[in-house]
Amino acid sequence: MLSRSLKLAVLGLTLLIGGCDRESGDQAQPQASPAGAEQSGVIDRTHKGSEMPEFTFADPGGKQLQLISLKGKPLLINLWATWCGPCVAELPMLDRLASTAPGGLKVLTISQDMAQPEKVAAFLNDRGLKQLEPWLDPENQLNFHYNTGILPTSVLYDAQGREVWRFVGGHDWGNAETTSMLAEGK
Repeated sequence: MLSRSLKLAVLGLTLLIGGCDRESGDQAQPQASPAGAEQSGVIDRTHKGSEMPEFTFADPGGKQLQLISLKGKPLLINLWATWCGPCVAELPMLDRLASTAPGGLKVLTISQDMAQPEKVAAFLNDRGLKQLEPWLDPENQLNFHYNTGILPTSVLYDAQGREVWRFVGGHDWGNAETTSMLAEGK
């Protein structure tokens, strides 16, 4: 069994190699592109029917949220980080989706920022993202659970709390394909 510290180190290396990198100066990952530009990813339905994990998250003020308390309506969980260009590019689209979501869909963004998670709320606020709440997962328990190693990762659950699909990588959350994908969660 790997220790928690070793798991965090492995996750960090995986993210650096396979997905977003942390602000690394001139060689950093390109900044967020305009909505929909350069978005690509892969949909994964191999975990369809899996139960929603029973994790609890907090916001910067200490307010608690239990995932299982959200059963009863479809739920889209998006794992992101402030230092992840594709994640930041998705946020305005997810914010719009949260305000116009069909069928009572709840959009839940959960930051995977491990350093200075208190900056997450300001990050969302500074970008005018009014619908997205600053939920924190500084121990990356969801990233370990989903085991994708890449941000952004989004997971759709149906109203019974069963996984429908995972989308690994950036996505245009405002197009017709998205409407069809989200309809699978009803």
